[in-house]
This record gives sequence, C-alpha cells and structure tokens, in this order.
Amino acid sequence: MDLNFTAEELAFRAGIRDWVAQNLPQDISHKVHNALRLSRQDHQRWAKILGAKGWLGWNWPRSFGGPGWTAVERHLFEEELALAGAPRVIPFGPVMVAPVIMAFGTPEQHQRFLPGIASGEVWWSQGYSEPGSGSDLASLKTRAERVGDHYIVNGQKTWTTLAQHGDWIFCLVRTSSEGKPQTGISFLLIDMKSPGVTVRPIVLLDGEPEVNEVWFDHVKVPAENLVGEENKGWTYAKYLLAHERTNIADVNRAKRELERLKRIAKAEGVYEDLRFRDQIAQLEVDIVALEMMVLRVLSAEKSGKQSLDVAGLLKIRGSEIQQRYSELMMLAAGPYATPFMSDAMEAGWQGDAVGAAHCAPLAGTYFNMRKTTIYGGSNEVQRNIVAQTVLG
Repeated sequence: MDLNFTAEELAFRAGIRDWVAQNLPQDISHKVHNALRLSRQDHQRWAKILGAKGWLGWNWPRSFGGPGWTAVERHLFEEELALAGAPRVIPFGPVMVAPVIMAFGTPEQHQRFLPGIASGEVWWSQGYSEPGSGSDLASLKTRAERVGDHYIVNGQKTWTTLAQHGDWIFCLVRTSSEGKPQTGISFLLIDMKSPGVTVRPIVLLDGEPEVNEVWFDHVKVPAENLVGEENKGWTYAKYLLAHERTNIADVNRAKRELERLKRIAKAEGVYEDLRFRDQIAQLEVDIVALEMMVLRVLSAEKSGKQSLDVAGLLKIRGSEIQQRYSELMMLAAGPYATPFMSDAMEAGWQGDAVGAAHCAPLAGTYFNMRKTTIYGGSNEVQRNIVAQTVLG
C-alpha cells in the first residue's frame, strides 16, 4: 500500500487549486473561514459555478456527465475546496440521491432528474427520520398508498436539513406492513411544491432553522417517481447511507477548522500554553489518523482490492473530531465564547460585543456540533455495526 501521491495526482491537485483560486467568490470564502452565516444564495451561487464547470457531480462517472475521476482525485478535489474556504456542497442531490437514481432509476428518471442536480439548479432534501424513527429507521410510519397511477402520501418527517430551501425531497415511505419492517419500504421522489406539503422550521440551540418538520397531507405523487421496485427501498437506503456516513467524516473540513482553531488560540494568547498546545497536537494527530484511514480506503479502491466497509467507523471518528475542535475553540476564547449572538453570524457585523469578533460565532458552532454523533445513525449504533463487521 503506497499512500504517497503520484506526480500526476500532484499535478491534478495544483490544477484544482489554481481553478478554485480564480473562481471561488471571496465573500463566500470569507464567510466559510470565519463560520459566518451562509444564505441559500451563497450555496446556490457556488453550486452553479461548480455545475457550469461540470464538477458539482465530481463523484459521478463519465457515463452520467461527471468527470470520471479516480477516488484519489475526488479526495484531492474535496480537500482543495475545503482548504480554500469553499462552502460544503449540499450533499443531498449530487452525493446522495444522484447515485441512487443512477444505480436503480429508469432511463427516464436519469434524463429527468440528473441534469438539474448536476447544474446546481435544483435543491434536494432528504426525508428519512421521523419522530420515533431515527436510528431505528425501519420503524418509519409515513405511508404511501398506490391509487391508480399515483401514490397518496401521508405522514411526517423531521430533522430535515435545510428543507425550507428544498425543491424536491427523496423519501422513504411505507408501502406495505407485511413481513419484516424493512421489506415494506419504498423510495419515492416528491416535488416539495406539491399541494399538501408543509415545511415547519425548527430553530436549534445555535439560533438557526437548519432543520425542519415536513408534513405530508394527502400528497399526490406520480407512480413514475418511484425509484426501483416497490417495497425494495431499504436496499436503496442502505446504499445511500454509506455515502452519507462517509460524507459526515469530512476530514477535509476538519483540517481547515484545525487551522481556524490555531488562529483563535493565537489571537486569544493561549497558543503558547503548553497544556493547551498538547490538546491541539492530539487533535491534529487524530485528524491525520482519520486522513490515513481515508487514504487506505482510497488506496484499496485504486488497486482494485475489496476494502473493509468502514463508513460507520469514518462517521464515528469524524463526528467526534468535529465536536472536539468546536470545544477547543470555546476553551481558547474562554468567557468571551459564551455569549450567543445570532446577529454576529452576518458578514460585516459591527455590533457591540465583549471580546473579539472571531469569538462571536463560537457558541453557535459548539451547539450545532452536538448533533454530529447522532445524525446519520448514532455513534452507539455505528459501534455495534463495526463490532459485528469485525467480530462477526
């Protein structure tokens, strides 16, 4: 196993870095580097820039209009975007539902849905979790009843990230109550402008309406929006969740936020404290270890060897690292990090505050990161899955 990049891969990285430097809007990069609020317009502006280059579907094969990059090239692309301060691509369209449509959808669904995802024009949301059906996703109750050439959908999804911006939502729905719970689930694509769809934002501890409740009240969905076979949605969901959990690890964002932590520690005068520096060093070691694990997976894929399915393990370590760097930022700023000021998340904010402006977003970041060990399958459940995989 060789974890060193080849000359061709290093040249590829340099080309990506040059392109990003020329095309990433500086106002957006400033917001990302300083953890300021990103609007829907910010996300869409960057998505359309990537889409125009053909890179929003950077993980897509050439047969579906993607660049057809290797696993290593995709990793280098993601790393350069993160370090430059590009917004994290909203994954629900290009990273999550698109591969499911490619693998299990019809040619008509390919033609209908993939172009809008690739261009950044269409914003997708994910309808999985329900009240009482989070880690135990198979217990979901949202129901879709086939009536002629349509499904009638009734039920509720919750914790739906950025659904207030969504144009479409992919949902797991129950189409049968026979047999095991997993066998009666289907994968349905729903236009969020359909009559009967209601989105209710949930304001989190960080003051942001990042997640939502989505209600379906006799929503009429064409049967042609069913992906794959009826009652086979659990298979497609597992395929998608592997993409989600690997995406949650986000080692490249961790590398960028490590540098932000160092900037805050230096600005607050604690970087020279050896005990605090030890904690930064330990975090950096863990980030490097996570990156090595990612590179091992990429090396195995590159060589054609079957690698161990480590999506759950990547999710565990990545989410814990995200919580740790947010905690260390709070410790670095001390009492100046505790006031929660939602207005300070806006770029150009000039309000009165105790402490420097870089302290203002820290409480919000800390609160937001509490969720990372829960969503995408709680870490406790992931540890059970990893144990079963390794021990049998």
